[in-house]
Amino acid sequence: MSEQTILSVRDVQVHFKVKAKSRLPWAPPRTLKAVDGVSFDLRAGETLGVVGESGCGKSTLSRAILNLIPATQGEIVWMGETLSTASPRAWHDVRRDIQMIFQDPLASLDPRMTVGQIIAEPLREHRRGMSKEETTQRVRAMMAKVGLREQMINRYAHEFSGGQCQRIGIARALVVEPKLVVCDEPVSALDVSIQAQIVNLLKSLQAEMGLALIFIAHDLAVVKHISDRVMVMYLGHVMELAGKHALYAAPRHPYTRALLSAVPVPDPAVERAKVVQILSGDIPSPIDPPSGCVFHTRCPIAQPRCATEVPSLRAVSDHAAAACHFA
Repeated sequence: MSEQTILSVRDVQVHFKVKAKSRLPWAPPRTLKAVDGVSFDLRAGETLGVVGESGCGKSTLSRAILNLIPATQGEIVWMGETLSTASPRAWHDVRRDIQMIFQDPLASLDPRMTVGQIIAEPLREHRRGMSKEETTQRVRAMMAKVGLREQMINRYAHEFSGGQCQRIGIARALVVEPKLVVCDEPVSALDVSIQAQIVNLLKSLQAEMGLALIFIAHDLAVVKHISDRVMVMYLGHVMELAGKHALYAAPRHPYTRALLSAVPVPDPAVERAKVVQILSGDIPSPIDPPSGCVFHTRCPIAQPRCATEVPSLRAVSDHAAAACHFA
């Protein structure tokens, strides 16, 4: 892993206007704060795991990084170039270096195209000087790397299993040799045994190609296996950002501790003795988030200060930062 920072995200916000549930047609729309002030850096060859409950803004953040959803505010810097004000042509060039793997492998593939056409599509867009023979050779080589047989090149997506479809999606993302791949819950729709195969495949391809990864998932065990650092999100905010060893050994934020307490341990004695921290109440609505710390309504150590003051993400050790007044 290099020390070069290739991606910097600074105070990124993604807000949506939502029509008010009112019988009055002139009622003003309300603001849904899907992502509300997220900042982090990503180094070349590094894997940043992003975890949190459903609806915390993980996928929205990933799409904002690629400008698939416009950021309301904030700055995204790629290889020293600010993308917030980039032209469509500049974004076209950037997307050659930043690719994405989607959550639903079958839905992300065009059912009218063969496997060869699907994998070759990015080459036709970003490597237009390639001849047809060179394109076919690159596609076949990429299929071999992800574990697909050459004879599958003329088959259609519906003829494959979920794990095979995700391998096709990985091949499509990597065929243009990007520097960063955003993986939006790439294993959540797969069986456990297939999840392990896909995660190991991503790790081997990362080592071979020198990729940086942003890996979004719910499963903290999977994230621990593949990540170098882990970012924990809640209601559009970063609760904790730490190296994986520091985070799993000594989580600093109460939300992180609650998430980790729910992870099964493969030792029956340890599992029986473990105390699961059950959070009270439901997740607040991002349309009407709590004041102060957004987690204070469910936090077991909340104090009056938490309801009025927004905690900043501050360093609490050499390898960890937490957004908690009492971390």
